[in-house]
Amino acid sequence: MKQASGTATGFGARSTLMRIGTYGIALVGLLFMSQSGAAQDGDLGSLRLPVNSEGLHSQSLVAPLPQPQDSSQKPTSEQEQQQKQKQQDPPQKDSSSSRILWIVPNFLTVENADHVSPLSPGQKFKLTAKGQFDPFQFVLVGFIAGFDQAADTNPAYGQEIPGYAKRYATVYGDNMLKNFLGSAAFPSLLHQDPRYFQLGRGVFWRRTGHALVRVLITRSDSGHRQFNYSELGGGLAAAAISTYSYHPQNERGVGNVLSVWGTELGWEAGTLMMKEFWPDLRKHAHRRKHELTTEGRASDDE
Repeated sequence: MKQASGTATGFGARSTLMRIGTYGIALVGLLFMSQSGAAQDGDLGSLRLPVNSEGLHSQSLVAPLPQPQDSSQKPTSEQEQQQKQKQQDPPQKDSSSSRILWIVPNFLTVENADHVSPLSPGQKFKLTAKGQFDPFQFVLVGFIAGFDQAADTNPAYGQEIPGYAKRYATVYGDNMLKNFLGSAAFPSLLHQDPRYFQLGRGVFWRRTGHALVRVLITRSDSGHRQFNYSELGGGLAAAAISTYSYHPQNERGVGNVLSVWGTELGWEAGTLMMKEFWPDLRKHAHRRKHELTTEGRASDDE
C-alpha cells in the first residue's frame, strides 16, 4: 500500500507505475485471449450388479468368481478417486507456488476452491510474510522510490542517498502495514479467509463481477460469505497508522487517509482481476509452448 506524497497526483503517479509495471503485459494479453469454457471432467463410476448364484443353475461353479473381483476392484476405484481428489485439493500448494507473470508473488490465491481447508492464524501470517519478503517486492519498491525521487513528490525527504532511503523505507513500510493488517492480523482476529478464490469458469463479465465483489465480500474460515471487514478495516487502519506515525507532517490529515484508502481499494480491485484471469493466460502460454514444441519435433522428423 502506498501513501500520498504531498498531493494526490503524486500518489496516483506512483501507483500507476507500480501496477503498469506488474500487470500491464497481462492486461494486454487478456485482450487477445479467446475465452474458452473449460469442461470439467466428472468421474462416473460404473455400477455393478452382484451376481446371484441361485439364478445361475448351470454356472453355479463360476458365479462366485465375479464377487471377489468386485470387492477387490472397489478399493481400487476409491483409491483412484482419492488420488484425483488430492490432485485437485491442495490449494495451499498451488497458491504458494503461483506467480503472476511468473515473477509477481501471488501466494494468497486459490484456483481450485471446491474443497479448501481453512488457514490457521499462523498460516495466514506465514503466507503474508512469504509474499512481503519476496525478492520481487524489494526490487519493485526500489523502482517506486526511484520514481518518487525523480519526480520529487515529497520535497521534505530531500534528494541523493538520504532522500532515496527515506522514500524507500516509507513505501515499503506502507506496503507491509497494509499486507499484514489486511491479510494476516484482521483475518486472524475476525476468522476470515484472506485468500482469493478464483471462479475460473463462466463468461468474462461474470468472472469480472466475481473478482470485484471480493473487495466487499469474502469467505469466513467456516466457508460462509461475509462482509470483508478484514480488507476494508485493515486497509483503513494501515493508512491511518502510517499517515500519523512516520509520514511527514504536511501529509497528516483525515482527508489524506481517506484518499489513500479509497485509491488502494481501487487498485485492489484491479489486482483481483489479474488473479482471476492470470491462470487462463498461463494455461494459454503453456498450450502454445506445447504446440510449438510439437511442431518443432515434427519438422525435425521430416
